[in-house]
Amino acid sequence: MAKITLDNLAHSYLANPASEDDYALKEMTHDWDDGGAYALLGSSGCGKSTLLNIISGLLQPSQGRILFDGKDVTHAPTAERNIAQVFQFPVVYDTMTVQENLAFPLRNRGRDEAYVASRVQEIARMIGMEDMLRKKARGLTADAKQKISLGRGMVRKDVNALLFDEPLTVIDPHMKWELRTQLKKLHHDFGHTMIYVTHDQTEALTFADKVVVMYDGRVVQIGTPEELFERPEHTFVGYFIGSPGMNVIPAKVEGRSAYVNGAQMALGHGYGALDGKVEIGVRPEFARLSQSDGLPIKVRRVEDAGRHKIIRAEFFGHGINIIAGEDDRISADMNRVSFDAAHVNVYRNDWRVKGDAA
Repeated sequence: MAKITLDNLAHSYLANPASEDDYALKEMTHDWDDGGAYALLGSSGCGKSTLLNIISGLLQPSQGRILFDGKDVTHAPTAERNIAQVFQFPVVYDTMTVQENLAFPLRNRGRDEAYVASRVQEIARMIGMEDMLRKKARGLTADAKQKISLGRGMVRKDVNALLFDEPLTVIDPHMKWELRTQLKKLHHDFGHTMIYVTHDQTEALTFADKVVVMYDGRVVQIGTPEELFERPEHTFVGYFIGSPGMNVIPAKVEGRSAYVNGAQMALGHGYGALDGKVEIGVRPEFARLSQSDGLPIKVRRVEDAGRHKIIRAEFFGHGINIIAGEDDRISADMNRVSFDAAHVNVYRNDWRVKGDAA
């Protein structure tokens, strides 16, 4: 296990980057706690895998350092970093049995056969492959091979970190839930530092203690699921987390009020003068449809999502979403919306502005 420090780290795939836009990974400095479970979350091309490959040693950064427990490993080869990595697509030895594949990392480090047998049995039970241990990996399905790959990554207890690069892509949905649960249990039992790359918010939020949200090569927020939901530090976080995501509406902000097309609404905090691009952000869960309270909207359609209803509406020319309860009555004369002032965030140039509570 190790504390991982990213010190002034940045990376460009160009030989001579001339501006920030030339960097696939923008400059960052972060400490990730020893024994923490982190998810790197973001859309395709945001820099998640680049960052993971720098941590693992598969890629050398253009600038900055990687430290494990304060030791500089920036130029250390992968083998010297004592990490285990599981990739998006399965990497297994086809000529070996499932048992031999799982045992390989332990035998390669000279562990005695009694320990190897015990640990392999434990991992096989964890990934649901106890009855397949004597089968050759060749000819197994893609998701069975990926379970072997996951098991081989988890079989060692002494690694500094376990790195997962979208490991459940080829796994069927039911098995995804089971394997995520097993990974959480593994983390709880052994306290490995874990970093899990995914574009799936459900995977990230159910796996990680802290989610690292990335956008355009930059870490825009590190936080618990609750923090990402309640206080998105960047409009992308609000948009990407939640289904549907946060409503983002251009506004003018003065003191404890926001104005959209001249219409006033209350804010939970006071704000000074804001220049640049100013917007308010409010989750659909904190918007309420009514007959008489709030500001006018045009309801376009209502979608029944089972446990709740999603109201798609137009608000001063901007599309917004409102979430209503499963049993809430929605009628044609309900054409106004109000927002919970305590849960309205204010953004300047896409970044959240901290208001004055006084």
